[in-house]
Amino acid sequence: MYSYKKSYLLLITFVSAMGGLLFGYDWVVIGGAKIFYEPFFGLDGSAAMRGWAMSSALIGCLVGALLAGLWSDKYGRKKMLIIAAALFTASAFGTGIVDNFSWFIFYRILGGFGIGIASNISPIYIAEVSPAAVRGRFVSLNQLTIVIGILAAQLVNWQIGDYFMPDKNVLSANGIEWAWRWMFWAELVPAALFFILAFIIPESPRWLAINQRRADAQKVFSRIGGDTYAEAELREIRVSSTSQKKTDWKALFQPNVRKVLIIGIVLAVFQQWCGINVIFNYAHEIFSAAGYAVSDVLMNIVVTGVTNVIFTFVAIYTVDRWGRRALMFVGSAGLALIYAILGTCYYFQITGWPMLLLVVLAIACYAMSLAPIVWVVLSEIFPARIRGAAMAISTFFLWVASFLLTYTFPILNETLQASGTFWIYGGICLAGFFFIRSQLPETKGKSLEEIEEELTSKNES
Repeated sequence: MYSYKKSYLLLITFVSAMGGLLFGYDWVVIGGAKIFYEPFFGLDGSAAMRGWAMSSALIGCLVGALLAGLWSDKYGRKKMLIIAAALFTASAFGTGIVDNFSWFIFYRILGGFGIGIASNISPIYIAEVSPAAVRGRFVSLNQLTIVIGILAAQLVNWQIGDYFMPDKNVLSANGIEWAWRWMFWAELVPAALFFILAFIIPESPRWLAINQRRADAQKVFSRIGGDTYAEAELREIRVSSTSQKKTDWKALFQPNVRKVLIIGIVLAVFQQWCGINVIFNYAHEIFSAAGYAVSDVLMNIVVTGVTNVIFTFVAIYTVDRWGRRALMFVGSAGLALIYAILGTCYYFQITGWPMLLLVVLAIACYAMSLAPIVWVVLSEIFPARIRGAAMAISTFFLWVASFLLTYTFPILNETLQASGTFWIYGGICLAGFFFIRSQLPETKGKSLEEIEEELTSKNES
């Protein structure tokens, strides 16, 4: 096993993972802001319009994910991270300054474009710079920054909401006008910092090597783990890429890649359809249905965010010890059980702390399993030459699934009530458990080139 320069690897990992932080902040800030912008834009009477305001960013996510995959294979990972940072900055400023709902949607879609790029490229970049023995841990740091971004958004929402609501149960006119704006503007600080720092990290050494820039790749690998490590990594890349052609979307559908792509798509969709994100995006409705007043909702949201961060550390500690499959089993089976109980409690109109406890347990289960591990697996399983394109397809379907989840929750909640909605999510989690059991291989401790050889040879037909 080679030693590596942990401080340098942590530096470039955390800079790249700032895309995850902004992804998390931008994704969740709207959940707290909706209490204020919905009356500002007059959305209270339409579940469809409320769903559109919440889910519109996902249109940008879809486009961003697809273009990021193609462009990152062609132009490099680093350039796409810089573009994502610029989009986050523009979106944060624009969303907070508008007075027109159409422009609000425009800037939300622009921010979604940044999310789509960051969600695709950050885990790929980290996977490509990380040694095999610690890759799961380092890719999971991207999820850690996502949940830190989520918690930051929840804390900002809580404090700004508290400031603009002197009467904790009544929305003030001043709050309706300004609170949601400052919630979005707060994102400008990390977005600008990410934009500056993205220029200082190196290009992915694996992308450099595959694109015939061996000398540049060797310099980066040497900074990470020394000259011997660099030579060993370059040998593996050379062997695995000898027979590969230039990136081609048609290659995604070759027999030895197609099944791997299907696994990636299903896992990406499952991570969203397991239903946990509605707790972040629609926490107001969920906690209100559980009997909590407006004054308690934002505080409860912060509790869920703290839980999210704590149990992401559990994932970081266990991913390279327990393996990917074991954690995915915990997530899918655990959520299925919790949702069954949660739906039953809603059905019998149980309110108060038991409901908060179940929500916290669901988030804890998700944070230590499906949230980080799906991104780890997606960053590992695809062949190097089409990694960006395959990740783009998987991430595209992830955001399609997320759009459908986010858009349909208000409608499902009105027609089936919270009980029926969570029972549906529980059934999806159970189906996901059986898919993982039958289709997902273990990738713990293997180099990206070893995983590529194992999966593509296994799936040749």
